[in-house]
Amino acid sequence: MREMKESGFKWIGEIPTSWTVIKSKYVIDQNDGGMWGNDPTNTENDKKVIRSTEQTIDGKWVIEDPAIRCLSGNNLSFYRISKNDLLITKSSGSPKHIGKTTLADGRFETEEFYYSNFIQRIKVKNVLPKFMWYIYNSRISREQFVFRQNSTSGIGNINSEDIANIYIPYPSTSEQQHIADYLDRKCGEIDSVMADLQEQIDKLEQYKRSVISETVTKGLNQKAPMKDSGISWVGMIPANWEVDKLKYHLHRTEQRNPGNKQVLSLYREYGVIPKDSRDDNHNVTSEDTSKYKYVVPGDFVINKMKAWQGSVGVSNYEGIVSPAYYVYKFTDDRFNKRYFHYLLRGCYKDEFRRLSGGIREGQWDLSSFALDNTYIILPTKLEQEEIAKYLDNKCAEIESIIADKKQQLEVVENYKKSLIYEYVTGKKEVVDE
Repeated sequence: MREMKESGFKWIGEIPTSWTVIKSKYVIDQNDGGMWGNDPTNTENDKKVIRSTEQTIDGKWVIEDPAIRCLSGNNLSFYRISKNDLLITKSSGSPKHIGKTTLADGRFETEEFYYSNFIQRIKVKNVLPKFMWYIYNSRISREQFVFRQNSTSGIGNINSEDIANIYIPYPSTSEQQHIADYLDRKCGEIDSVMADLQEQIDKLEQYKRSVISETVTKGLNQKAPMKDSGISWVGMIPANWEVDKLKYHLHRTEQRNPGNKQVLSLYREYGVIPKDSRDDNHNVTSEDTSKYKYVVPGDFVINKMKAWQGSVGVSNYEGIVSPAYYVYKFTDDRFNKRYFHYLLRGCYKDEFRRLSGGIREGQWDLSSFALDNTYIILPTKLEQEEIAKYLDNKCAEIESIIADKKQQLEVVENYKKSLIYEYVTGKKEVVDE
């Protein structure tokens, strides 16, 4: 067992006596901010821009939706991402994303991407880029980034000076290589386990969606006589069910904030919940909430710009929502509200996508006219109650299994973080196998 010494830094702890601790700036060759560019113009200067390293998964590039921005021709070569660039998220509404770092791999030798002003691009010297990537993604650096960040309007930020002045352990080049190679192997094995767990979670989520969709449109009685609903994407429904327009059973309300009410938010996964119940909501609440809309339990709430993503739901809470949301009240008792909640969240995303309009997908908007005239399915009230009860129980069973899988995933992820920390600080030594 090798001899250790105290590093003098709480984020690092003990290190081998042959190692040193230095500031990050002594191995940084370039420390550059990015640019955002202008709205696309359909010219040769419209480029793919990486908005943040949240568009990656553990350093592996998964870029499905880069922003398209017009960049000045004079800046293209400077801001183009190259192999072995370290890209650090320096602005985010969530502290856990501050400092998230990705190492640009070989694909960037041929593929053309640029980085935005939300990212800091680092080029290193006298250190292996892969070892530095492990350092930046370890809790050594991430905790220092969180400690150093400043907040503007709820958005956390770090700057080039913060990145340059974090303290890092610094072994010899040969040890860096050994550690990086070993962690590549071990983390690869762990990533495989995590990918398998995530695939199981995804399949369970898909199964839950299919159960909801099938039940709210076909009912629980598989032997019931059927008829054509007249809605192309729904197809056949039980013969005793009705189809009607939403506007005949709900109406939009514009009641404003009566004061001192909690802020609510719409999640695709959870529906309407208190905004402060989660730490991953990056939307900033206005200082003046007088124009926010008042919601009471049983109101139907729609984020009109994200209805096509599933951001709709019947609220179980009293509170206020963004002025950009629609709030509807039921005008009769023809609906069981839990059934309506499952119906609109479970089946209508594609329909709302079709009905929404706008220049770009991220700015699509569902008009109140289109929503009011949307056709909805009306089972008997008794069947709605039975369906809602069944789905409450069935979804709870599925969600319990999903929660268990997510807990397993978290355990494995924490093990990976611990493994990286132990080896990049030298607390564990790579032994030749």
